[in-house]
Amino acid sequence: MSESTVDPRARGVLVALCVTVTVAYGVLYYSFTVLAPGISADTGWSRAAVTSVFSAGSLTGAFAGVLVGRVIQRRGPRVVMTAGSLLGALGAVLIAAAPNLAVFTLGWLVAGAAGAGTFYPPAFAALTQWYGDQRVRAITTLTLAAALSSTIFAPLVAFLDAEWGWRATYVVLGAIMLVVTAPAHALVLRLPWHPATVEHGTHERSRTDREVLTSRTFVLVAASGALTTLVMFASLVHLVPLLLDRGMSVQLAAWALGLSGAGQVVGRLLYAALARRLPTNPRAALVMVLLAAMVLALALVPGPVPLLVVIAVLAGAARGLFTLVGATVVSDHWGPERYAALNGVYNAPVGVAAALSPAFGAAVVTLTGSVAGLFVVLAGLGVVGAVLAAVAGNTPELR
Repeated sequence: MSESTVDPRARGVLVALCVTVTVAYGVLYYSFTVLAPGISADTGWSRAAVTSVFSAGSLTGAFAGVLVGRVIQRRGPRVVMTAGSLLGALGAVLIAAAPNLAVFTLGWLVAGAAGAGTFYPPAFAALTQWYGDQRVRAITTLTLAAALSSTIFAPLVAFLDAEWGWRATYVVLGAIMLVVTAPAHALVLRLPWHPATVEHGTHERSRTDREVLTSRTFVLVAASGALTTLVMFASLVHLVPLLLDRGMSVQLAAWALGLSGAGQVVGRLLYAALARRLPTNPRAALVMVLLAAMVLALALVPGPVPLLVVIAVLAGAARGLFTLVGATVVSDHWGPERYAALNGVYNAPVGVAAALSPAFGAAVVTLTGSVAGLFVVLAGLGVVGAVLAAVAGNTPELR
């Protein structure tokens, strides 16, 4: 599919998804990072318990993504993403009304399932089919827009919390989910959907999804993606503590974290050029090596402050590049036709790694005795991920 043959209505889909995915991440993810301390202080639930509940919700989303991918493969994204929006609103209300930790946990389990239907993977599936050969450009546009989610929602959530408290804040966030994302998904995601078909006379298309999922290439690609996701999120969560250990003030460390986020935007802008120049596996391996190198540099370089900030920005650029590696690796290997189902399985271990990364990082800090020790371990895991990506192979017979 060339740019000229992209359905003009797909541009409306892209605009809608830029809005809805941004809102979904703001309501179901970034709001918690702002409200967690206040929730713990108000309820008396320990910070560890509150964070564990949030992680449980993220794990639920990771596993639910497998089913979501299969449903989208057969029926398209409209019903799934609309249902995800409604679940997101319900989850926010349950969280707001929770009289005890059990109901609070239920709310986050519902919210986690909602994320499976409203975060990047289902949106990537929609854009992969409806944009064809232009999917990288569309997906890049979406990730650039959604990168503003924390910028928009962190101050909004902080303001609402200061004015009305965390419970009322989640009611407002649930209303936003209900009013903005649910109608957009129901009304805009109406383009024709063509489920994957098998061409029986073609050996490459005669393989089942199960054969693809158990192939050496898929297993290694998924493993490398999960390892790199663990490196990415654990290093991001512990970046500020590392910079504080290097002598930075809290304010300066926060600025470095913010600039690292800006680096993600730069990385995403560079991805299309990288994709044109390198095949899938070398491209993924290069990005993973870059991330590992920057993580190791943060562990070993004591200063000065400007150099640490530059390294943090480069690490952010590597994270931005990897977001698009993960978004396109399935379609690059096995084509866009079966993207939704295969990508749902690919994202399951990736989601698990993201959910467990804060706890993993804390455990390694305890074992090594320092945040720098954690970053050395993460750099090693990043190299392992790059090696797995490099040796994954292409196995065209399983495309």
